[in-house]
Amino acid sequence: MLAIDPLVEQGLLWTPILLVLFKVVIVFVIGLIGTMFMVWYERKVVSGMQNRVGPNKAGPFGLLQTLADGMKLIFKEDLLPSRADRIVFRIAPFLAFVPAFLVWSVIPLGGDFSDGKDGTVEWFGHLTLVQLADPPMGILVVLALSSIAVYGIMLAGWSSGSKYPLLGSVRASAQMISYEAALGLSVAAVLLSSGTLSTSGIVRVQDDLANWNVVSTGIVPFVIFVIAATAELNRPPFDLVEAEQELVGGFNTEYSAFSFALFFLAEFMNVITMSLVIVTLFLGGPQPVEIGGTNLLGFLGPLSGTAWLVLKLFAFLYMYVWFRATLPRLRYDQLMDFGWKVLIPISLGWFLLLAALREFSPDGDWQDSIRVVLISLVVAALCIGLFAAALRVSRANREAANRAGATN
Repeated sequence: MLAIDPLVEQGLLWTPILLVLFKVVIVFVIGLIGTMFMVWYERKVVSGMQNRVGPNKAGPFGLLQTLADGMKLIFKEDLLPSRADRIVFRIAPFLAFVPAFLVWSVIPLGGDFSDGKDGTVEWFGHLTLVQLADPPMGILVVLALSSIAVYGIMLAGWSSGSKYPLLGSVRASAQMISYEAALGLSVAAVLLSSGTLSTSGIVRVQDDLANWNVVSTGIVPFVIFVIAATAELNRPPFDLVEAEQELVGGFNTEYSAFSFALFFLAEFMNVITMSLVIVTLFLGGPQPVEIGGTNLLGFLGPLSGTAWLVLKLFAFLYMYVWFRATLPRLRYDQLMDFGWKVLIPISLGWFLLLAALREFSPDGDWQDSIRVVLISLVVAALCIGLFAAALRVSRANREAANRAGATN
């Protein structure tokens, strides 16, 4: 418990308890408002890219359009299919929505990291972190919660009592499991570089631009993580879970009203949540960007860390909206091939290379590093050759089986 928050080091007194409750409320409110903003933001940015107006009637600049949509869904009739499993059908949307919320609890949302500080701030005479909790295995909590979300999608399709939602949920499960492996290997590269599982610890070690994990891990894990996260979020070009032309509406075909709203909110909240995770793991989180030793947003004082986090977050939110407006949807076989045959081998090979450099060139000597890289290239070439040979043999066996079936 002492590692979760410096507040509890003085015992569970009234002031620490009230501060923890205050942080719970703040995280909850920020999560809801952020999700509502993301729905509006995506509509406005996409409409700008497509030369349309976008929401502009409900509130100034259409800012209340998401609230209007939510009110409409709340007051609509919530239908229950006759062949559905009543209990599981009602629970499934919460299994998709709640994990996206819980991830916020371990993400540093600010703090004082200037001049090598550890991110703690003083509130009402008590030192605390600007995050709800900081367990020593925080990044494992993130991975666990991101994996739990697939249960909500799978159970939603299964409990609907219809074959089309079931097909959509099965494809979603296969897609998320496939890309979870590459995502996990990218996180392993970050943990190898940072030497800690704590999210605030990962932020603390990125105290300089050169120490950001996107640089120290060699960019490749960052690129793989972004691609795998996009597939896990079911965002374009990996939005095959809701391929309307193939599966009607996907796993949520039978849902309406508030239940559908929970899936809708979970999708957009997951975009913000995963963007926060990317910023925390690879771009220093609330760590300031300093030029000549000067924090460019230092005039904001204790809020500078939160300001930097928001700026970095907006870059990824815009990126995801840009993906939606630009990239066409992949075929399902292309999706699975890319995950299993490209991302996983590359992420595994890069992780082994980083581990070898850390083991055999701990001081960063360039001669040792070159030697390790050359050996790794030889091993990689051998592995690629064996992998290509295995694919050729497999393809030849399939063609022979097809010819035999056609002959019979």
